[in-house]
Amino acid sequence: MKLGWLITLSSGLVATSALAQENPIQHDAEFYVLQAQHADQWAQDDAAVNEALAAFRDGNGGNPPNIISVLIDDLGFGDMGIPELNAVRGYETPNINDFSDQAMRMVRMYTEPSCTPTRVAQMTGRLPVRMGMGDTAVDIAGFGLPGDEVTLPEVLKQAGYATSHVGKWHMGDIAESWAMNQGFDYAQMAVHQQGQLTIFNDDAIKEQVSVAIRDYDDKYTLDNWFRPDASAMMTVIEGEADGPIREIRMETGERWNAAKYDEMNQAFQDKTLSELERLAGDEEPFFLQYWPMIPLDNTRAGRDGPESANGGLYVDKMQLLDQWLGDLFAKVDELGLTENTIIVVMGDNGHFTKYSPQSGFTPMIFRGGKADTTEGGVRVDAFIRWPGMIEEDALLNSIVHVSDMYTTFARFAGAEKFIPRDRLVDGVDQSAALLFADESKARRDHVIIYSVAKPEAIVKDQLKLKLPGPGESPIVAKFFDLYRDTREEYSVSTEVGAWGGQEFVRILGRHNARKEKFPDTPPATGVPYEGIDNIRPETQQAVEAFLVKRQSSQQ
Repeated sequence: MKLGWLITLSSGLVATSALAQENPIQHDAEFYVLQAQHADQWAQDDAAVNEALAAFRDGNGGNPPNIISVLIDDLGFGDMGIPELNAVRGYETPNINDFSDQAMRMVRMYTEPSCTPTRVAQMTGRLPVRMGMGDTAVDIAGFGLPGDEVTLPEVLKQAGYATSHVGKWHMGDIAESWAMNQGFDYAQMAVHQQGQLTIFNDDAIKEQVSVAIRDYDDKYTLDNWFRPDASAMMTVIEGEADGPIREIRMETGERWNAAKYDEMNQAFQDKTLSELERLAGDEEPFFLQYWPMIPLDNTRAGRDGPESANGGLYVDKMQLLDQWLGDLFAKVDELGLTENTIIVVMGDNGHFTKYSPQSGFTPMIFRGGKADTTEGGVRVDAFIRWPGMIEEDALLNSIVHVSDMYTTFARFAGAEKFIPRDRLVDGVDQSAALLFADESKARRDHVIIYSVAKPEAIVKDQLKLKLPGPGESPIVAKFFDLYRDTREEYSVSTEVGAWGGQEFVRILGRHNARKEKFPDTPPATGVPYEGIDNIRPETQQAVEAFLVKRQSSQQ
């Protein structure tokens, strides 16, 4: 079964590649509204970008840059890169702060409201709603990223890149969706996320982080499958493309706990450094993706490492992650990779406010957090460093969406011709704005913010519309001027509603009209964990229970 869809995917990639060289990328409607106004300037900018990238390659032995992508979980805007705000929060991130001084801050980086959709958008260049991946699953779910999505590593591999992924993945528990089957030559990845690994584990249950999971007398319980057992779920898997995949560091009968979580996180850091060293020793340019699981860490059990005045569960682990990223930056320098390597460090969405204030994080500049469509849910710290190519210690205040990283990385790598043309790609090429530190060269001025599959807000320029409900007039909808009101507390609808309401509704109308040509599709489904060579008996039992529950609705 697995081999069959891999062959189909490979054939599809060949066909897509041929198509990609003949036709333009298909974008959402607002791209063409801007293109109609700026086509001549964009053509000049494209020529200037081509010249700059060609000059870089000439000075780099004919090779494009290496790319390292670090995506940090649940971190709001202002928590990295600004020592003054570190002081306000009561902790320090000196290594990331130093990195930010060498990098450009993408001030208006928008993500999706939660982990899975943001990661899907970065990997596919597409809004997650387009393939039914807008939701975030915690336990065994039986769905994931479809194999016919053309991911960023698949695009880069066609341009000669070696690809490696370490850490969180969280785009499905079926084989079709896993990193080593989605374009990475090698992957060591957690199948699920911290809901399993730091919230449902045995130590967290004892500390009442998770209530009513296993901390009660179950003599009245009839449904033994109702509550997840983190130890029975698949934990971390490792494998190469087209090779065997195995669960690692977990034995039959072993219980998952805080110590196992710490062991996993340290292993991800160690593997990232060893992968960097391995990739640096080969001739191919490389794409290394490191998606840490910390700072999320919900227990006090066995905690050690740096402590802060804040003392929050997540904040102290953020200081540890800062040390780890400092080691990563130092290794890049030691290996002589600094000048020819792009590094992006960013968050994936706002704070997990459900665990505030004990996490140590609460919304700071923007209102809201994870799962919210307010700015606090979707605005994150984001830095990009490319010495000699991207201005250091600079600010780009144009709107950038996480899906733009897909298209822009492909352009930097000389791989844009491998971006598929048979589907809609939401990410736009922001290379000119980044390379020339010029906001007038940006190719995006809006984002449509979804909550799972429902659009809830639109940002255009500095204005944000909270979309009206069915039957409500857009004239009286709530508008916010994000420059004047970062917390979205003072609606200015009477000032802009008369014209803005209809204009924003038309943006959504054009977006929906494009869906008629490029309809949304469902996620891939299948049997969880199928294809793992060493599945544990308790894991197999958990899968069987899941399948019974899935089939129960068909009785």
